[in-house]
Amino acid sequence: MISYQLETEISLTEFLSILKESGLARRRPMEDLNLLERMISGSNLLVTARAEGQLVGLLRGISDHCYRSFIADLAVSQAYQRKGIGRQLLKIAREQAPEARLILFSAEDALPFYEKLGFHLHERCYQLKVGEQLF
Repeated sequence: MISYQLETEISLTEFLSILKESGLARRRPMEDLNLLERMISGSNLLVTARAEGQLVGLLRGISDHCYRSFIADLAVSQAYQRKGIGRQLLKIAREQAPEARLILFSAEDALPFYEKLGFHLHERCYQLKVGEQLF
């Protein structure tokens, strides 16, 4: 049975594990443990899914809990994917701030998942990558 909960922190070991098990590790700076630790500690929205205590799903985000909730990571262990865990993690995040807009970046192969849940592509999202100059 999967249990879902809001948590105030998770360990770096668990974070590394879920990134690897979900496939997100190839899109994250896995070699920079200090940065990964700061990613966790800087998040104020951690929703977890656990199977017998083991982390099998994680939603990591930043939210003001009223206007915007930015989902930074949605990771589900590959062995647990396609079981509704990602959907439930998003549902719990939504329940924390029902009036806030949920915003996330999607991996290319996850587009159908998010579209199926009702997310739509936003045509005015911009980014300035690390090292790029602000003019």
